[in-house]
Amino acid sequence: MKATAIAKFAGNRRFARKIPLTPAALVAALALAGCASLGNLSVTEKNVDAVYGPSQSNLTSLSEVIEKHPDDPQAYNMRGSAYGAAGLDEQALADFNKAVGLDPNYAQAYANRGLVYRHMHQLEPALADYSKALALQPAYAPAYLGRGIVYNLQGNAMQSLADFNKAIALVPNNPDAYYNRGLLYQTQGQHQFAIDDFTTAIGLAPQRSPPYVARALSYLAGGNNQAAAGDLDKAVQLSPTDPKAWASRGLAYERLGQTEKAAGSYAKALNLNDKYAPAVAGFARVGGQVGKAYQTF
Repeated sequence: MKATAIAKFAGNRRFARKIPLTPAALVAALALAGCASLGNLSVTEKNVDAVYGPSQSNLTSLSEVIEKHPDDPQAYNMRGSAYGAAGLDEQALADFNKAVGLDPNYAQAYANRGLVYRHMHQLEPALADYSKALALQPAYAPAYLGRGIVYNLQGNAMQSLADFNKAIALVPNNPDAYYNRGLLYQTQGQHQFAIDDFTTAIGLAPQRSPPYVARALSYLAGGNNQAAAGDLDKAVQLSPTDPKAWASRGLAYERLGQTEKAAGSYAKALNLNDKYAPAVAGFARVGGQVGKAYQTF
């Protein structure tokens, strides 16, 4: 089945200019865009640690439980998780604060609060909470994973790697741990190690698109453009609204000399986000034209 993309994004002629961003620089830019984020291995970073369970639909019933049991730390932890999953970080923090106030030895509540702090880009409190959770429960894998992500965000590669290794040793079938360790290897330029980890993550969770995108970027870094294109075909089918996946696919097909697919992929990325720099650069570089329909598959 053929699919097309029409370059209809706003801005028109401003995208026709050549932009000084080389394909090699694009690989680096695209890789950095994914650091420590899955959005989705689930596609929202909130699921990286696998500690967010309840959904927003449970908030009412969880609040009713708290009304009946106002001194139950587990109830606050559960509702805090639901708030966090709904993106209500301040409410989540309040509930986790209450949970650890009622039970200062509640490791999961500290880890969950650390996750919220991380989403709020408050890395030092996040690090403290993950470390507290591990002091209370040394075999708690989600806390190692979360702390490893924080260390990576802080540029502390060695400690990040140690925590990811520990998380994997404790729970060998967690795709998020392999994905995040792969991102760390990728930022260190160790692309074969990264590919191995992304491959494991894909095997454990084949319907999640970020590991396909990440593995493709490492393939591109090593010059394996055909393998990258295959991964990105899969990624855009799994997550058709992800501009990073489409822009990465554009780069793969650009390198393969398939300008039609490259331009179409860049156009799809720009229709999703007309300010996404890798797509802006790529579309200009392959001579893309606003208003033209391009075949993408």
